[in-house]
Amino acid sequence: RLRAHTRRMYNSAKIYRLEIPYTPEEVNGACHAVIASNRLFDGAYIRPIAFRGAGDLRILPSANVPVHVAVAAWKWGSYLGGTDEGVDICCTSWQRVAPNTVPALAKAGGNYLSSVLVTLEAQENGYVEGLAMTHDGLVSEGAGENVFVAVAGKLYTPPYSASILPGITRDTVIKLATRLGIPVIQEALPREVLYIADEVFLAGTAAEITPVRSLDRLTIGNGKPGELTRALQDAFFGLFDGRTEDPRGWLEPVEGIEKEG
Repeated sequence: RLRAHTRRMYNSAKIYRLEIPYTPEEVNGACHAVIASNRLFDGAYIRPIAFRGAGDLRILPSANVPVHVAVAAWKWGSYLGGTDEGVDICCTSWQRVAPNTVPALAKAGGNYLSSVLVTLEAQENGYVEGLAMTHDGLVSEGAGENVFVAVAGKLYTPPYSASILPGITRDTVIKLATRLGIPVIQEALPREVLYIADEVFLAGTAAEITPVRSLDRLTIGNGKPGELTRALQDAFFGLFDGRTEDPRGWLEPVEGIEKEG
């Protein structure tokens, strides 16, 4: 879903009044070129970034400070691990940004400072990942993932008003769930709903769809990835190998790159 990611990049730049001096198609082309030139066949993470370049050091640089765009790429395996068996996570003491502080809707580097603190607290206490709460104590999101909760055959996820970054993978999960006939409800969730849920999983560009087997050392369901999680994983990963139909054109073929031999 390269074009959706690029669209979000431009929307985020608009929120911060950052004028990107390239068209979305030029950025997409640069992403293609990075993949091809680095011969990234078997999984990679692509990160385009726009930033203000050399100039003065004021909080808001003057208008003549240039805006640059770079595209980085890494070979990528499993981000959190546990795709098959699930991971252990916790609710941390950190809150996501409150409304009218920092725009959570923007995917911006500075927003990830809170994610660093969430991850530090989680890993220092023996967990793979942590969740942040909203300013009023409801579930927001993981350090780099959105949260989904399955209860009685329905899928729940926190809404935009929970200071989440609305992930592209979150949107993919919602659309795949709808295609599979799974009801999806976006509503505020107290943490105890996760404790007694049938299933919980995290969704993100890096994490993809990662099942959660325990939260705060309380086992979720039977401690194994559940039926809805597995169905959505199959549909999601099936997009990559053709098992799942792609009527929306989410896949982005990269030309000019061939495996040797």
